[in-house]
Amino acid sequence: MPTDVTIEDGIRESLDLDPRIPEPEQVAIAVDGGAAIMRGTVGSFSQRRAAVSDAREIDGVYRVDDQIDVRLMDDDRREDADIRGVALQILMWDTLVPADAVDVKVSDGWVTLKGQVSYQFQSDAAYDDVAVLLGVFGVTNEIRVVNP
Repeated sequence: MPTDVTIEDGIRESLDLDPRIPEPEQVAIAVDGGAAIMRGTVGSFSQRRAAVSDAREIDGVYRVDDQIDVRLMDDDRREDADIRGVALQILMWDTLVPADAVDVKVSDGWVTLKGQVSYQFQSDAAYDDVAVLLGVFGVTNEIRVVNP
């Protein structure tokens, strides 16, 4: 069974090797009994997701408490209407997502997805589509999965 120290070292190494996270030293890691707590700042929501994903893949981690903040540079900020427009366009292009079943709302860079789909993979695909957009601080997925 890995110790908290070896788990923490594994997470740190994983972040250091992940090219999606340009400044891994900005993320603080603490592990207590296999529960990883991650704090600090990253430059995008997709970097935050990558850091949490890296931590979850380490042997011995059973939970990740994501307390990482997203701080966009001024050049990365986008108007809510721009983010919404791009999000709707991407959802229309994704064959896994029934675009007419998903609505997008954006407030201060935070995206909220609403609607109903038939399968969980459709909801997951919609989330993944908008989570990588420039200017997004976070995503709330309120898409309901209803049986066909």
